[in-house]
Amino acid sequence: FLLNTNIKLYLKLMTELSFSFAYTYILVACVIGFLFGIWNWIEVTSIDPFAKRRSDDKEEPLVEHKNHEGKSCIDIMEKTSKLIQEGALTFLKAEYVFLGIFIAIFAVIILLTDQFRVYTALAFILGAITSIVSGFIGMYVATRANVRVTYKASCPNDALKEAFNVAFRGGCVMGFCLVSVALAVLTIIIFFYLQILRPVTVPEFTRLFEFIAGYGLGGSTVALFCRVGGGIYTKAADVGADLVGKNLLGLSEDSPENPATIADNVGDNVGDIAGMGSDLFGSFAESTCAALVVSGTSAQLTTGANFFFPLILSASGIFVCIITSFFATHIMAVDKKEKIEVTLKYQLIISTILLIPTIYLVAIYTLPAKFSFISGTGENTIEVLATAQGVMICALTGLVCGLIIGYVTDYYTSNAHAPCQELSEACKSGAAINIIQGLALGYLSCVIPILAIAVTIFISFKLAGMYGIAIAALGMLSNLATSLAIDGYGPISDNAGGIAEMSELPEKVRELTDALDAAGNTTAAVGKGFAIGSACLVALSLFGAFITRTGLTVVNILEPIQISSLIVGAMLPYAFSALTMKSVGIAASRMCDQVKLQYKNGDTDPSECIRISTEASLTEMILPGVIVSLNEIKIYIYLFRLYLLL
Repeated sequence: FLLNTNIKLYLKLMTELSFSFAYTYILVACVIGFLFGIWNWIEVTSIDPFAKRRSDDKEEPLVEHKNHEGKSCIDIMEKTSKLIQEGALTFLKAEYVFLGIFIAIFAVIILLTDQFRVYTALAFILGAITSIVSGFIGMYVATRANVRVTYKASCPNDALKEAFNVAFRGGCVMGFCLVSVALAVLTIIIFFYLQILRPVTVPEFTRLFEFIAGYGLGGSTVALFCRVGGGIYTKAADVGADLVGKNLLGLSEDSPENPATIADNVGDNVGDIAGMGSDLFGSFAESTCAALVVSGTSAQLTTGANFFFPLILSASGIFVCIITSFFATHIMAVDKKEKIEVTLKYQLIISTILLIPTIYLVAIYTLPAKFSFISGTGENTIEVLATAQGVMICALTGLVCGLIIGYVTDYYTSNAHAPCQELSEACKSGAAINIIQGLALGYLSCVIPILAIAVTIFISFKLAGMYGIAIAALGMLSNLATSLAIDGYGPISDNAGGIAEMSELPEKVRELTDALDAAGNTTAAVGKGFAIGSACLVALSLFGAFITRTGLTVVNILEPIQISSLIVGAMLPYAFSALTMKSVGIAASRMCDQVKLQYKNGDTDPSECIRISTEASLTEMILPGVIVSLNEIKIYIYLFRLYLLL
């Protein structure tokens, strides 16, 4: 009782020191999270896989052995690792040049449309740069952790446990550094904009948060191209390597004789690491900015620093994720292959359990007991009432929804469950049956997540309007550091297996890396589930920010322009998917031709395959992103003109 009373008094004191508490708490959490990421990086890089050891060393790893040509396995490992690093860096450099030009042009457009006020454009640039940095950090770490996983998998003592810890810590570096940097930059932007603009009234706060919303726009813009470009790269290389290498030439997975193998491993990093990092950063930034824009219409939230609730929630998630990570590396020892996937699953469960009381405390002691939001203008003004308990439920609903999506994704993608096993059996009947049942399984896997998202939207909107939906999205992303850690684990383990195969290490090393990779494929799918689920809630929360800004209270879909636009909106995902799939097909075709040509000539030049994937992905990613946006604008202009004529 005394402890509980002291906690309440302490938190009450902190909320009275509203702004100082908010800034201190958030920035301290960011610093601790970033330092924790750096500590994990030091743990990973302290392993030197290329150190020369004595021949009589009892701890001598298998990588010191020779391959069938008498070459040192460790020398091949070092060469392969550097090729993957250089290939990933080459792609990102070329992509970032394109993004730099696009960001500059888009910033000028924002500046012109915002009557030469620099605030939105500056926030946009900072959001874009943060997204780029987030992706680069993940890629840089992953391309250095992969070879260390291979090395630990080849050691005679605790090989599985040590290899798992290295892969997981590599993912932790990306997860904690990304969340900490993203949250710190947004907090600093808010601090300086508050000092410069000095808002007092509700309209002034609304304008302030509209400027800050540029941060989310910058992050999502970069995420679009990083996700599409990285996705085209990895799938083009993957398809090219597998179709030709495995099916036509009869080569094994990640065979050193296949020139596309290096490009395939590079693609894992630029697509599933850099692309996913930017993608989830965009969701995090957009949902936070949307919550801030809606909170700007509340007199109660803008009286003190209560509008910092979304940021304090994310900062608290950093502490929870730090505690959760120790369960994987120190408490749940991965000494058997069966424990790999279980340990990764428990990361989601433990973080969710710990976040439930955390969200309760943050909501109760940060938000006022009752508050309201003003929507609309003039006679159409309406007041949306909310409570601290209601907002807490919104966050908890989003959190549980994320866990459900993660577990459903795991059920449908893990080889430990019936769906994947049944699909494996279908392969015995041929490729056609496999494709049919695989598509059916994919469609079926969407049912429960969609129902969970629908329930989340209903509860959140009922309790706190559009603000509740934005908070639900942040609740789903409150354990983002953990989600990114287990997502980054997958490509690192996949690369480790590729390096083991290309270095011709003993079969038992490849067996260990394959066990790590099998769990990694599932965790990568779980990460995509989180990205898509949160994106759905983020889209609705952005719509809430839009209607807050425009003053709309009702959208009547029984109007010509609205109902026509709904049909257009339903078409856009198919158009975007068709364009990206066609781009992958074009790039993969060029990759297949190159692999067949090199194999025929007896060459193995991975740099040429890397060049093909890089050029193809960068040129092909422009069309899906730009054409979809321009077509949407053109169609809306056409419909509006037609509406005026009628």
